[in-house]
Amino acid sequence: MVREIILNNTLIKVHSFEERKVNNFHEISVGFKVTSEAYHDIAMLLYRGTFDVKVPERSLSFRGTIEQYSTSITNLYEKGQVGDYSLTLLEMKN
Repeated sequence: MVREIILNNTLIKVHSFEERKVNNFHEISVGFKVTSEAYHDIAMLLYRGTFDVKVPERSLSFRGTIEQYSTSITNLYEKGQVGDYSLTLLEMKN
């Protein structure tokens, strides 16, 4: 089981991971938790929309863009909150 991915040099610990090929391009879907303390940094990272994606445990790296994104909570500014994030990234054409 994959336990972490790296987006633009930011390590994200994941609790779920799926990998597939879509028209010969890599697509990964991950689930991860975000605390109120990490919310701002993760939000700013995800707003970029396009990333250098690395999955060290699979020796996988590609330039990817967000296909799908959701969170279980919309207000992580309140201290002590934890949100479940789901993210699907698709490899971009060169």
